[in-house]
Amino acid sequence: MSVSPGLREVLARRIAGEIILSSKPGATMRKWRELFAVSQMSLSETMMLSSSVVSDYESGRRKSPGAKFIRRFVLSLLQIDEQKGSRFIREFAKLTSSPSMAVVDLREFPIPVRVEYLCKAIGGEVVACKEKYVKEINGYTVIDSRKAIEAYSGSEYLQLFGATTERALIFTNVESGLIPMMIVRVSSLKPRVVVFHRTQPDAEAMRIAEYEQIPLIYSTSPSVEQLVKSLRKLYRIALRVKLGKKRVRPPPKISA
Repeated sequence: MSVSPGLREVLARRIAGEIILSSKPGATMRKWRELFAVSQMSLSETMMLSSSVVSDYESGRRKSPGAKFIRRFVLSLLQIDEQKGSRFIREFAKLTSSPSMAVVDLREFPIPVRVEYLCKAIGGEVVACKEKYVKEINGYTVIDSRKAIEAYSGSEYLQLFGATTERALIFTNVESGLIPMMIVRVSSLKPRVVVFHRTQPDAEAMRIAEYEQIPLIYSTSPSVEQLVKSLRKLYRIALRVKLGKKRVRPPPKISA
């Protein structure tokens, strides 16, 4: 399924600009490749390069890529995604009007995932609105709360919801628990659950969660990297279940 050339061009410029302006372009390239769920091998084949070239740039073993290489990189990512039905282009297009650095990761699960499985994956515990029964979520968004405050305003917060509101909003880099919950409070759309990573929700955050009747989860995942890794593993498990290749079992609870 094709997308409009204008949408494709806007997103291409967005990704390329972020790589060029990044202090660590290789890491930014890796971030976008992983967000598009493209392997180094697939990308290198599309770019007609050795996979070691992509790996060297991402790891910093090669110097910053030039404009021509970045253009090939971005267009190859988009080409691969279009061959898969443009799924990720459509998801990330929702974020093109605001800086993407606030969104660490955004996924839609191929099948609904039980909240208890989410908690086990990220070392999470429901700490507020425990009586509100929420069985499943259909996706998640991991947000750097500090950057979100700097980058978004008003209705732009709605773009954090991806393709569905039936999701978990997972806030990292939380300085004050009140701020993420105010984002939820003022938004006309509400997530199924809210997660605070490595910051214990304070009384005000818990009060807003109770008022909005949205379960608030505290995650003890050791780092943002581990948090995202666990969520992507949960995504892969859900995909394998959908394809009938795996029995439904909860992931093991991570250690803090």
